Amino acid sequence: MSNFRGIWVALVTPFRDGAVDYPALQGLVAQLLEQGVAGFVVCGTTGEAAALSHEEQLAVLDAVLQWVPAQQVIMGLAGNNQRELLAFLRDIQRRPLAGVLVPAPYYIRPSQAGLEAFFRTVADTASVPVVLYDIPYRTGVRIERETLRRIVRHPNIVAIKDCAGDVETTMALIADGQVSVLTGEDLQIFANLCLGGAGAISASSHIRADLYVQLFREMEEGTVNAARRTFYRLLPWMQAAFAEPNPAAVKGALALQGWMTNEVREPMQACTPATLERLKSVLADLAH
Repeated sequence: MSNFRGIWVALVTPFRDGAVDYPALQGLVAQLLEQGVAGFVVCGTTGEAAALSHEEQLAVLDAVLQWVPAQQVIMGLAGNNQRELLAFLRDIQRRPLAGVLVPAPYYIRPSQAGLEAFFRTVADTASVPVVLYDIPYRTGVRIERETLRRIVRHPNIVAIKDCAGDVETTMALIADGQVSVLTGEDLQIFANLCLGGAGAISASSHIRADLYVQLFREMEEGTVNAARRTFYRLLPWMQAAFAEPNPAAVKGALALQGWMTNEVREPMQACTPATLERLKSVLADLAH
């Protein structure tokens, strides 16, 4: 059984000459596990799932499951064709894993009743736990607070990746205690933990994951001043990590450290030389 707390890494998908670079993926995963992360979200936004076929997504999932205990792996599941989405869910859950991360159907902007029906159908169909992904700036639809509070009462919805930017909703979800509230906005990690949240699903934690884990542990131990210092040490990197559309800067930083090539799939664009120069300075400071 998975514990949906701590620092979960929203895992990039490394590429080399247009294909998934499995040796780079394996090396990256091994390093992050060594640094103590709680687990991984595979084929989410940061993993460029929208640019991967279903076959490629399953291949990446299968590879990660060779190297990581199943209870530490969440799979992204996004789409606006509900029949295809549910069919893909059935393929995914033939594998052992911690859960699936599911956003609202993008582009079509369903009503609040439609959102409730969608998440209920997914949760009813899923044989693995569901992590709801609330990210209105990508889906084009806001899940209203009371709608969200009703949706997460479903017994198979265990956590939420909170990217809506509404602190009152965040506090309401934490106070309700129905689900683990993991922030998906890296700049909110410290605030989430101060409010009683469960941690983060973080893209920037690819770099110095040990410090993100340290921040979480310091908050668990109640050493808030120490945690604040750790957070502000990470802050310049967190800000630089989203200087370009995610995951361009994160991949650029990983390329600078020799973990993979600086490659994304079009229409995404690789990290620019100007941003790479900024990253070099930020990463040098973070290393000390």
